Amino acid sequence: MTRTVELTRFRVSPENAERLLAARPGMLADFRADRAGFVGARLVRLPGDEWLDIVEWRTPEDRAASAAKGGNLPGIRAFFELIDELVSAEDGTTEENEG
Repeated sequence: MTRTVELTRFRVSPENAERLLAARPGMLADFRADRAGFVGARLVRLPGDEWLDIVEWRTPEDRAASAAKGGNLPGIRAFFELIDELVSAEDGTTEENEG
């Protein structure tokens, strides 16, 4: 099964790192409630106050619809507001062999 994967790399100031982690469950709950096609997400801490958010979507259309909504709900907005700088953003697809 092929899925769309959103890869977003961003910076968060060290003093906001714990707040970012605390805001994550609310963001994910809002995604589950409001974003059709949301499959799941993983947050990776990188060196240099950078983070990589790996978000999986059922289809590219689901990903695009989510992007159009932006930070429309409080949990999503609270997480987004802690991001100091967007480093990069790109989409890809999973390529998995079943069996």
